[in-house]
Amino acid sequence: MGATMGAGLKDAAVIAGIGQTAFAKRLPESERALACRAIVAALDDAGIAPSEVDAFASYTMEETDEVEVAKAIGAGDVTFFAKAGYGGGGSCATVAHLAAAIATGQASVGVAWRSRKRGSGPRPWRNTAVQLPTPAQWTRPFGLLRPADEIGILARRYMHEYGATRDHFFNVALACRNRANQNPDAVMYERPLTREMYMTARWISEPLCLFDNCLETDGALACVVVAAERARDLRQRPVYVHSAAQGLPAQHHGMVNYWTDDPLTGPAWTAARQLWKQADFGPEDVDVAQIYDAFTPLIPLSLEGYGFCGRGEGAAFTEGGALETGGRLPLNTAGGGLSEAYVHGFNLITEGVRQLRGTATAQVPDAATCLVTAGEGVPTSALLLRS
Repeated sequence: MGATMGAGLKDAAVIAGIGQTAFAKRLPESERALACRAIVAALDDAGIAPSEVDAFASYTMEETDEVEVAKAIGAGDVTFFAKAGYGGGGSCATVAHLAAAIATGQASVGVAWRSRKRGSGPRPWRNTAVQLPTPAQWTRPFGLLRPADEIGILARRYMHEYGATRDHFFNVALACRNRANQNPDAVMYERPLTREMYMTARWISEPLCLFDNCLETDGALACVVVAAERARDLRQRPVYVHSAAQGLPAQHHGMVNYWTDDPLTGPAWTAARQLWKQADFGPEDVDVAQIYDAFTPLIPLSLEGYGFCGRGEGAAFTEGGALETGGRLPLNTAGGGLSEAYVHGFNLITEGVRQLRGTATAQVPDAATCLVTAGEGVPTSALLLRS
């Protein structure tokens, strides 16, 4: 049955339109208004009327719900709506849910979106008296108050086990910043990063410095998903959802997986097995990758999990400009969460679409396949897109 389901989803749906607002530290409009602007822009990009929308998918952390969005944009009757959990782990799942709904006849025009005002909004990790849900009740009293603290411990373990250094993390930060420097929409546009700036930056949670952490951004993004048969009628070149997967490993705990035999094997490994099992190509055939980068150490861990290199080789993979344009695996070509904007990874999806359309600001020549991943360390999701 699994093979049948995989075959049913493969290339059955396409991303037909993408849209976004500006990205900034502070935007005046509400999250709802930003969401609607991004969705209307995506529909306009696709050449599809809002009245045709009959499906919505977003994140459980999204505070703008489909009822309000549907009314505001003028959607028709909605027959499918879904939300994916775990913050940044849900980004690719929103598209996967729409693709599955369309492939199974539950809907015909789907919209996925994420709207966020974390640049100007509340900073939840500053509130040390925050309610302590399980499993945080066992970690926050001992100082692991923020995701950065948890990833800091994970990064230190990775450095100890495999000899990774801060220079490897700098390679990641630099590749993302270099691409942002080419992208006028990026928060870090025209703001170069040097090794000296990186090495002397203030600590956030050792061994993570300021530039190992993603931005906090106001902004919204959206995409439109329709059946592949409609591709010939579209305004834009269609981008096919070739394979999709979610991943929640057995005995999973959280970003720092104390209870597993191997804390450095995260949800990416589980998602990757499912993703490649359904695909017609493998890691060696990926032209460009948009890999979730809330923190720089997540990149080497993800490179290993998705099969681009062997276990413990992710740090070394970043050497010699491998992640830059023209390298072995051009990465996060609009700047990613580290240097374009951090909107829980949705900008990685839209940049994947631009690469396969041939319209990116740091275009990879003849890019025909793209991997997009969601957050590593949390239950995650991933997409393989093709032109």
